[in-house]
Amino acid sequence: MLHWIQYVKGYVSIKVWGYSTERFLNLCGNHDILVWDIENHGDHYTMKVSVKGFFALKTLLKKTGTRASVLERYGLPFFVSGIKKRKIFVTGLLVCLLFWMLTTRFIWDIKITGNYSLTEDVLMDYLNDQNVHTAMKKSNLQIEELERNLREEYDIITWASLKVDGTTLIIQIRENEMPEYDTGVGNEQDSAFPDDDMRSGKDIVATKDGTIVYMITRKGVPQAALGDSVEKGQLLVSGAVPVYNEDATIRRYQYYEADADIMISYDKSIKVEKETAYEDKVYSGNEKKILLLGFKDREWDLSFGKVKYEEYDISGEKKQVQLLDHLFLPAYYGVKYAKEYTLVEKKHTEDEMQQIMEAEWSKILQTLEEKGVEITEKNGKIIKNEDKWVLNVRMNLVEEAVKKVSSTTQQIPITESEEETEISDE
Repeated sequence: MLHWIQYVKGYVSIKVWGYSTERFLNLCGNHDILVWDIENHGDHYTMKVSVKGFFALKTLLKKTGTRASVLERYGLPFFVSGIKKRKIFVTGLLVCLLFWMLTTRFIWDIKITGNYSLTEDVLMDYLNDQNVHTAMKKSNLQIEELERNLREEYDIITWASLKVDGTTLIIQIRENEMPEYDTGVGNEQDSAFPDDDMRSGKDIVATKDGTIVYMITRKGVPQAALGDSVEKGQLLVSGAVPVYNEDATIRRYQYYEADADIMISYDKSIKVEKETAYEDKVYSGNEKKILLLGFKDREWDLSFGKVKYEEYDISGEKKQVQLLDHLFLPAYYGVKYAKEYTLVEKKHTEDEMQQIMEAEWSKILQTLEEKGVEITEKNGKIIKNEDKWVLNVRMNLVEEAVKKVSSTTQQIPITESEEETEISDE
């Protein structure tokens, strides 16, 4: 506490030397002049004294035949007086403070975590549609509404949380393995589609030509059976469930969202061609360094003259300006390198071509595996030519090759006699 009082009032570090410095120190104590941090350097003393006390030393110095000089000045009074002489510095400091206060009112960075099935590009496009983007005011951000909209827009999102940390909007989501659909289990009245635009229900149709090898229907009316050959677009399960009259004629349709597990087996042929000749980049070692600055979506290259290379690659990195842990500004800086190269015609060796075709074969299998497609039979053949190699693949695949579409079954019009019967029944 004493240190802060001394800083506010101001104090100086002085050097004292002369005929009787010890008597000088004793007189300081007798006259209630506080001195501290006293150090004996043999031929002189150094100490600290308040500004008010320093001006009271004149009489004591004269009486003891000693002299004093100021070594350092400390405290708020000296800081303020020094600042007054530096108007440009003060102006710059005030401008920086004002700029900092203004920029902290905006969102300058958006981070998304927990997304696996939904890519960051998809989510960022959706946020732009919701007017959520960088350089937007924090006050315009409706966090609760945006959390709710994310869950409603994407069935796969089961939980969403948004928070603002500094100038960064952090979006945390949790995805379900598969989106949940209403199967209509329970009250039939609730599972029907009451709105006019949903009265057609949902059918399940095939997306490929093939044979049904597995089928379990949970909701809807099956239109195909196990072992049937089906064509692309063929109706497999209808979401229009008929309601019959007493004479076994169809009275009307009750619409649902059809639900079933259906696996279809089909044949697939794949052909991959790879040229043996290729162009290789041979770098000369010449490169041009280009500094860059950016603000929002604009970017400027700071270089003298144009890149004079006929063929070159651009590589480098840029960083966003960051003041604090989560205070990002919409400004970027970095460096790029233009590296010169020439294209040289080359030809793959037989071993290289073999590796290339094996890599293509592995890529095909990996792609199918990632899509959850079961491979029941596969046969690959490589045809070698001087100019190119050809990989011919024939496979038998099993997958859930179906999709849901709006039902095409039309509601049966109610006749006048049927209308009267319904009224009398009520």
